[in-house]
Amino acid sequence: MPAFWEEPDFDDHELVEVVRDRASGLTAIIAVHSTHLGPAAGGTRFWHYDDGRGAIRDALRLSRGMSYKNAMAGLPMGGGKAVIMADAARTKTPAMLAAFGDAVQALQGKYVTAEDVGINEADMVAVSQRTPFVTGLPNPDSDFAGGDPGPFTALGIFLGIKAAVKHKLGKDSVSGVHVALQGTGSVGGGVARLLAGEGARLTLADVDTARADALAAELGGTAVAADTIMDTACDVFSPNALGAIFDDAGVARVQAPIVAGGANNQLARAEHGPALAARGILYAPDYVINAGGIIAVGLEYLARRSGEPCAIETVHDRIGEIPGRLTQIWQASDADGRSPDQVADAMAQKLIGR
Repeated sequence: MPAFWEEPDFDDHELVEVVRDRASGLTAIIAVHSTHLGPAAGGTRFWHYDDGRGAIRDALRLSRGMSYKNAMAGLPMGGGKAVIMADAARTKTPAMLAAFGDAVQALQGKYVTAEDVGINEADMVAVSQRTPFVTGLPNPDSDFAGGDPGPFTALGIFLGIKAAVKHKLGKDSVSGVHVALQGTGSVGGGVARLLAGEGARLTLADVDTARADALAAELGGTAVAADTIMDTACDVFSPNALGAIFDDAGVARVQAPIVAGGANNQLARAEHGPALAARGILYAPDYVINAGGIIAVGLEYLARRSGEPCAIETVHDRIGEIPGRLTQIWQASDADGRSPDQVADAMAQKLIGR
């Protein structure tokens, strides 16, 4: 396996650390892409990888995405990410989480962690027993920020979809708009409920077919097999599962004039953003539309460090800026011919001093 700095996704990362704790069985990778704007913030992913190279690739790509996401969201935070390499049974123990917390603590605030795929609030509470450099912690007072970032991510995506529908289709509402959602977990399910509340027509898919079926029954939508959702003719295709779905084949398959969803790293390679644009498909750059969660936990962390709680209205106001940011990107794309991902990348790179 090549050294991590020889990987195509290595982008002058400031730190890439492999953590191994023999006693607990922990193997993790912490990647810090940039601290230009502040401490590197990004969640921890608990996932079973076929090999170490897949874990390294995820850590590199996701941490770079967090630099861009935090910068574009206007947060005084850099970008980082951690992946914990799970075994095939997804075994997770208190000792493993404690060892991971010790690894985060050893970085002395250079990296701030939170929930991601496979990690929940309770896990972050356990990690917080070993380090204060954690966010996304539960708050019993609903007037203030805290807890699961998933609903905040879903809200931002919903608002972003509405902005895309207005920009591409000229409609002020998603009522009657057909949205095909890939993934019905915490984020995708939340997006689906918000869309249904405004009268959208939904087609849903998930690798957990029972979950997709249940949500379709709840919302009056239609569930289809996970491997067919990208072939659905619709107004909006919303990917809310894992990334890299837009490779050559994925770009050719999508049957919608709009792609807007919360999955990270949706484009398999740099050329796939322009390829979507060449087909006349409006793309919402993932790290812009899905920033609601990091806005919530980022503001929570910054407020906690200052000793003052962050009002939930402040979080909602900041998430409410996502549609305007997307519209700015699309307008620039329309004006100069660059694809939306190219416009967003250039904006983010300038913000982080690159």
